[in-house]
Amino acid sequence: MIQLYCGRIGSGKTKSLIKLANEKVSKRKGNLVYIDDDDKMSYELDRNIRFISTDEFGLKNYDEFYGFLSGAISEDYDIEEMFIDGLLKITSSSIHECEELLKRIQWLSDKFEINMHINISIRIDEIPEYLNSYNVEFMK
Repeated sequence: MIQLYCGRIGSGKTKSLIKLANEKVSKRKGNLVYIDDDDKMSYELDRNIRFISTDEFGLKNYDEFYGFLSGAISEDYDIEEMFIDGLLKITSSSIHECEELLKRIQWLSDKFEINMHINISIRIDEIPEYLNSYNVEFMK
């Protein structure tokens, strides 16, 4: 399952994602992974959540990010939930370039039974039609 949280910058997406991740810790059976483009929010997360800062790995595009996700999953088959904060920033992509990436993430989610929670900074009038096939929550 992919759950997208969309909204403009400053709409509270990151705070909501951190809160959700911290709430899931007590209910989890498997491992939780939180991915962000920097480590600013790492201290806001419960210590039982694995935090990964992508800036340490020099990712440049969505193909590299997909490989990065695949590697994280192959290293830990017990991942139950992944939280990705700032997909467009991490991948240096536009929302239109991410259509194929989201399809591939959906495939990973289905194959390995991992719930994916993804923040995307975007205005409501910029949301493309293809996002309607996912669970989208728009934050104002």
